[in-house]
Amino acid sequence: MNTTATSSAADIDVLRVFCAGDGRYGNALGVVRDGRAFPDEAARQALAKELGFSETVFVDDPERGVVDIYTPGVRLPFAGHPLVGAAWLLDLELVRPPAGEVWVRGDGEFTWIEARAEWAPARTLRRYGSAAEVDALVVPEPGAWVYAWAWEDEAAGRVRARGFPGRGDGIDEDEATGAAALLLTAELGRALNITQGRGSQILTAPGPDGVIELGGRVRLERTLTH
Repeated sequence: MNTTATSSAADIDVLRVFCAGDGRYGNALGVVRDGRAFPDEAARQALAKELGFSETVFVDDPERGVVDIYTPGVRLPFAGHPLVGAAWLLDLELVRPPAGEVWVRGDGEFTWIEARAEWAPARTLRRYGSAAEVDALVVPEPGAWVYAWAWEDEAAGRVRARGFPGRGDGIDEDEATGAAALLLTAELGRALNITQGRGSQILTAPGPDGVIELGGRVRLERTLTH
């Protein structure tokens, strides 16, 4: 991808975050390793809209983990899959979005972050009676950000979910939504194994003092030059 939007070339790593065990699915994420190539909010918002991923991350300090997150339409203080993905890509123990310090740990094939539910943007958590009902849902009209979910196996903490941003920005359904998983975990007060979208996997685990761990697999899909 080559455009005249900036005066210098910038590499954009495209990741898949919260992949299934076989490496499929996961939510697409763009990571701009050198945030200086897009120095202001307007340039960053324009790139996020052009790329069309649910989120794009700009790395402002790779050593300290300072990052900036955008959807195609808005800037976010916190988002789950961008932070899991950026931490994995940059091999960091700490990332710093606007919301605050987010600690990171690796556990085999999973990358985990620590976050707080109050950092997550508002979501409407809508429970259904069965996973089949969630599967059968059609994309609602723009409006509230809806996280539709149902138990697949309540005893085991297994959840079926789908996310509908409702922003009217071209992202009709979010493949894997860490922020909504945090909110659902806080509401239910227990560890969850969530299958979202076409087959993405999100793991959560409540911790002390309101901290919730959020984990998943990440893979590098390709690198673009802008």
